[in-house]
Amino acid sequence: MKIGITCYPTYGGSGVVATELGKALAKRGHQVHFISYALPARLDSMAGDIFYHEVEMSQYPLFDFPLYTDSLASKMVDVAKYHDLDILHVHYAIPHATSALIAKQILAPTKELKVITTLHGTDVTLVGLEPSFLPLVKFSIEQSDYVTSVSRFLQMKTYTMYNIEREIQVIPNFVDTELYVRKENLPFRKRIASNGEKIIVHVSNFRAVKRVPDVIRVFEIVRKSIPSKLILAGDGPDRTESERLARELGLQEEVRFLGKQTHLPEILSASDLMLMPSQSESFGLSALEAMSCSVPVVSSSTGGLPELVVHGETGYIAELGDVQRMAKYAIELLSDDRRWEMFSQNARKRAVERFNVDEIVPVYERLYEEAISEAKLPLSVK
Repeated sequence: MKIGITCYPTYGGSGVVATELGKALAKRGHQVHFISYALPARLDSMAGDIFYHEVEMSQYPLFDFPLYTDSLASKMVDVAKYHDLDILHVHYAIPHATSALIAKQILAPTKELKVITTLHGTDVTLVGLEPSFLPLVKFSIEQSDYVTSVSRFLQMKTYTMYNIEREIQVIPNFVDTELYVRKENLPFRKRIASNGEKIIVHVSNFRAVKRVPDVIRVFEIVRKSIPSKLILAGDGPDRTESERLARELGLQEEVRFLGKQTHLPEILSASDLMLMPSQSESFGLSALEAMSCSVPVVSSSTGGLPELVVHGETGYIAELGDVQRMAKYAIELLSDDRRWEMFSQNARKRAVERFNVDEIVPVYERLYEEAISEAKLPLSVK
């Protein structure tokens, strides 16, 4: 199959999943065309049948703002027409699904192009609820040929918030468990925790919904009981405030801000526990990548996280904002080697058995085949 993929090319979960999906599809013999305004952050290899098409943004005095939706639609038409695409798989309802539907209409007289939209979270739960966007999001969902969501939580949210009656297929995020696997005796760990301290990790885009200050406050409590270090990977709007809080609490020597990172398996392999106290999390890809590296997770109870983290088995779940409870759970795990080892093994097992790339990507393939053939195929996920 020839598949076009559009996503935000940043370090956010939707862009990561879209890019990893495209790479996996190429390995399985499909031709994949990425269409975006910049090279996706995780597209670090063009091995296989992978192509990248940059959306060119023209500037005209008549327009106060760049018309990305229109430019993207035009590029989609161009790529679909001249590379004979079968599918446009867009990640995020707006503007990507909107652009894809415009492209589909333009090509309709000469080519049938199927549009699959994957909902990732804030496109539905935050951006889409703006009064000016709500009708557009609803239209984009209802007019797509197929719609998927990354969790049951997001599926139900979409049904209720937009009064959607069409089917939304749940296909969870996934991880390459051969790449994300724990490696011991790493030099990175020795540099961070030279005296054998425990290492707590958090990975995010440092937006307000990730509640990075809560991570630092949990760590402040934990380190009073257990010698430990905190590493924060990622960057975004809340980084400056988080650095200020760490200094204010006197933790500047114990907390490492690593910025954006591409070699996450090494960082996660060096860690003992992940903290994810998010206010909104439709799935929790960073938590899954940690679990694949045998790292237990302490998270909030929001969104799709309870579908991923099994309380009392692969980690612990606490109420949103309950810093004391999260710290208590973290101390319990980090102070009991036998319990940590059990949780560590359970986390890895769940990642391998339920969210492995080899389990999830074939579900997308069957969805594409159904879209092209218009014949119902079984799409169930374990």
